[in-house]
Amino acid sequence: MNVAPAQLHPNSWAFVRAFVILYYNLVLTPSVDTFLFCFEVKDPGKKLWVSFNGVAGRVLLTLFQQSYKGFKKNFFKIRSNRRDPALLDGFPLYWTKKPILQKPQSLEDLAPQERGVCKLLSGFSAFSTLELLKSEFSPKNLKAYIGTSLFHASFFTSFLFAYLPRLLFPTLTCCLACKYGP
Repeated sequence: MNVAPAQLHPNSWAFVRAFVILYYNLVLTPSVDTFLFCFEVKDPGKKLWVSFNGVAGRVLLTLFQQSYKGFKKNFFKIRSNRRDPALLDGFPLYWTKKPILQKPQSLEDLAPQERGVCKLLSGFSAFSTLELLKSEFSPKNLKAYIGTSLFHASFFTSFLFAYLPRLLFPTLTCCLACKYGP
């Protein structure tokens, strides 16, 4: 994306953290590709703040907050001076005027295992970013929240019968599919 960490809007940081919390608690490995299947980089226009937008039809997480008025006064920018413009080259601390706009990944661009995870996760309603972040350090509450969300979406059954065997026995699943058809 070519942006400094502080250049990412707070709602976007909430998406990143909630995504990681959700994946780890589902015993999945988060990746940039699976994140970019659900989110895309919003064109900042003339603004320097960079945000993620959920991809239509693939909403995994809700907004953390609807409005972040006044947050900018709590941030400071680090940039090089005119005498030494290359001072911070190679450091992800400086703000860029030209972020790389990451378009969402298509399902076909993902690795097979990531494709399966994204198909399953897209089968139910969005998780609350706020609930995931609030429960991060309370494993009991986090498991209860995720578990309740999964059972409402019939995810657990789908996971057990569709994804788990492929995860645990990839060679056997492949051999059976070749022998008996998909």
